[in-house]
Amino acid sequence: MSNESRARRRFPWRWLLLALLALVVVGVGAFLIWAYTPLGPAPEAMAALVSDDKVQVEQGNWLVFTPVGVAPKAGLILYPGGRVDYRSYAPQARDIAAQGYLVVIPHMPLNLAVTAPNKALEVMGVYSDVAHWAVGGHSLGGAMAASFLYGHPGATEGLVLWAAYPASNNSLAGANTKVTSISATNDGLATPDKIAASVPLLPPGTRWAPIEGGNHAQFGAYGPQPGDGTATITPEEQRRQTVAATIDLLNSLGQP
Repeated sequence: MSNESRARRRFPWRWLLLALLALVVVGVGAFLIWAYTPLGPAPEAMAALVSDDKVQVEQGNWLVFTPVGVAPKAGLILYPGGRVDYRSYAPQARDIAAQGYLVVIPHMPLNLAVTAPNKALEVMGVYSDVAHWAVGGHSLGGAMAASFLYGHPGATEGLVLWAAYPASNNSLAGANTKVTSISATNDGLATPDKIAASVPLLPPGTRWAPIEGGNHAQFGAYGPQPGDGTATITPEEQRRQTVAATIDLLNSLGQP
């Protein structure tokens, strides 16, 4: 067979490989655009990032909310929801910090907590003077907080889930950790049925705190979310109930 004939036979394969490479490049590009265009933050979230005489706010790769003039009673590391701007949780974090707690919201690579589920270890290493810690998160962030505890038993004393639950292979049923699961009855994503199905995956003493009329997006401040249900309570009321249940958990840390 002549060199010319061999070249003609190879020619289609070269184009096929180039086409496949182009598809991969386009796919990766589309994913990166999707990941780096997160939901939020809404204006009220941006307003909550301003320090005042009650809460000092530090912005960077982590958002740090520190109560002014008091040593934090305990700390909460809050993982943001999937493809949600981490600043979208500033209003809740600020309200919790105002009650005497340190709150840290880490920025996740690609805006997805699944890329860095062990961020809590870094936070606790920096703020080693905080004696009692809880980890938690919203939606995918909550699932990754549960994954962190599954991989690091006893690393924190508490877990708070906002519209979230552990993966079926990350059962915490036997964990010696205080857990609060906060959900919303009109959530179209972490539906009441999904929350009910998570009961066997969490310790028997888990506190369940359903918010009547709340939905998925109102656990943050980032606007509507595709696939969600319609809330029948205001974002402020859902935030108030979320913060109250979270503070109840934090208040219990360090107690038998």
